[in-house]
Amino acid sequence: MNLTLLDWTIVAVALALMILSVEISKRLMKSVADFLAAGRTAGRYLLCVASGAAGIGAITVIGNLEMNLIAGFSLSWWGMTMTLVILIITVSGWVIYRFRQTRSLTLAQYFEARYSRNFRIFTGMIAFLSGIVNFGIFPAVEARFFIYFCGLPETITLFGLQIGMFPLMMLLLLGISLYFVLSGGQVSVIYADFFQGVFVYGVFVLMIVYLFFSFDWGHIEQALSTAPANASLINPFKTSQVEDFNLWYFLIGVVGVIYGTMSWQGTQAYNASAKSAHEAKMGSVLTAWRNLPMNIMFLFVPIIAYTVLNHPDFAAVTGAVNTTLSGIDGSAVQSQLKVPLVLTHILPRGLIGAFAAMMLAASISTLDAYMHSWGSILIQDVLMPLRKKPFEPHQHLRVLRWAIVGVGVFAFFFSLLFKQSEYIFLFFAITGAIFAGGSGAIIIGGLYWKRGTTAAAWAAMITGSGIAVAGIIIHQIIPNFFINGQWFWMISMAGAGLVYIGVSLLGKREEYDLDRLLHRGQYTVTGESTVVDRIPSRGWKILGMGKEFTRGDKIIYILNYVWTGAWLLIFIVGTIYNLTHDVSDASWLQFWRLYLVVHIAVSVIVIVWFLIGGFRDINAMHARLKTADRDARDDGFVPRTSGGTEIRPTGGE
Repeated sequence: MNLTLLDWTIVAVALALMILSVEISKRLMKSVADFLAAGRTAGRYLLCVASGAAGIGAITVIGNLEMNLIAGFSLSWWGMTMTLVILIITVSGWVIYRFRQTRSLTLAQYFEARYSRNFRIFTGMIAFLSGIVNFGIFPAVEARFFIYFCGLPETITLFGLQIGMFPLMMLLLLGISLYFVLSGGQVSVIYADFFQGVFVYGVFVLMIVYLFFSFDWGHIEQALSTAPANASLINPFKTSQVEDFNLWYFLIGVVGVIYGTMSWQGTQAYNASAKSAHEAKMGSVLTAWRNLPMNIMFLFVPIIAYTVLNHPDFAAVTGAVNTTLSGIDGSAVQSQLKVPLVLTHILPRGLIGAFAAMMLAASISTLDAYMHSWGSILIQDVLMPLRKKPFEPHQHLRVLRWAIVGVGVFAFFFSLLFKQSEYIFLFFAITGAIFAGGSGAIIIGGLYWKRGTTAAAWAAMITGSGIAVAGIIIHQIIPNFFINGQWFWMISMAGAGLVYIGVSLLGKREEYDLDRLLHRGQYTVTGESTVVDRIPSRGWKILGMGKEFTRGDKIIYILNYVWTGAWLLIFIVGTIYNLTHDVSDASWLQFWRLYLVVHIAVSVIVIVWFLIGGFRDINAMHARLKTADRDARDDGFVPRTSGGTEIRPTGGE
């Protein structure tokens, strides 16, 4: 085994604390809305940290380590422009604010209110199928990580029977996650994910600091310089021969961030868990700060791994890693395990246990959130719209739990049987596009355009999902097909968007009542703060800060503008200089070293800041859930009236 008694102790203590958080929180879950959306009681810091943990996942860590082992520092340069895009999205409340105003518990509930009940059922099925196929490889990737990182045997003997470690590890991870989500639904998930998130981000910083001071930058420079001339891991302007994870991969990602805001429903419960639309917006604004420790870890650890694998001073470690990899079937699996295997040789006792515990926390936080999401979507958006009347509360909770268990069972067998042939992130792109390729157009069009029609929504969804499914089939038949998963995602987005606009303009000219959908004006729900979600034209409000902003809110916004503006200026000046001068790799490495130092320092401040804010939100949420009056009608069921679909604003706060 690769872990010592100290390391296993750290893992055991971390798991015990996670279980304790579930035991404390599960008693607060008393209604369907609690199970689905934590009673809409979550504050910004709690939302930000918990949803971040749910979105990271052990598989995301592995995927990023895999990607940046190929891309190196170079992709991060182009990523600086992404911060501007994200800033514009978050400070404007793009999609997130208006969706929270609809008071929908799921995205497809909003689709029923905006389009039709049949369309809700259709999109619910597409989201569910896309999600469980995408989710299907999670247990396999994460189980393999723990087996090889911890040095576990291939089989063990239980009650005289030889049992494979791979299926046993998947059962263990899924079993723990099911216990979390079945205990208290989104209430338990959000509690556990918050504490797991704090731990995960803390370990990220510890690892970065240790590796930064343990490795000589001369070794790093020598190793990175071995990359081909036009596939540089240092200079982003010399990457023309980098395949898959290159500039085009990044640019498509930028389009996807704008087009696909809230499209992906793997953590859909967090979209509805905020205590108000403003808190949802502020939680989104804080995301850029929350991601700093994660982004630096994903960038620097693969750089160290590349150094170890390509510098002669680490030949012994490289030999040991390659020996282990040679015993693993499939190049895709070998690619996933390369960086984790390097870490088993370079991390000290204690830190290797902390990393294993962090990966366990990341695994559980994603597995429980995703099983909750896909199980809830199956019941809320496929089964419920087929019923003429809502479930009784106890019956509703029971079918939700059974659906979640069913998702876990599917993931186990899919992981056991499916043979992965692509990089993790390219698999994510193409399977996610089954839903997200078409949903972006219908989300944006429905929330912002009165002319958007139901016929256009059907056409866009069919177009986007059809292109993505075609891409999956082609890749199963031709594994090395020249259009990869990222490009199929781009094609599906473009096709669906054009179809939505075209069909809406060609259809009957009608204007939808957005005030009714968004609970504005005469439809305002008592207790919800009423704010204007468009940017005013004078004073501080030009920056997106309306009357509902406190002094602290304004400080957070200004800090975002300053941080993003500074790095954008560096990007612009650096790009111009590199296009007019020949910049050496040594100069680029000096820049990347300074980049790391600044981000590490800010990351430490961010962790303390979010820890304080998160515990404040946890206490407030606990108090609200203990005393709140529950409305049994607040279950996501949209009743019909003689005039069509009725939007029922239940659960006023």
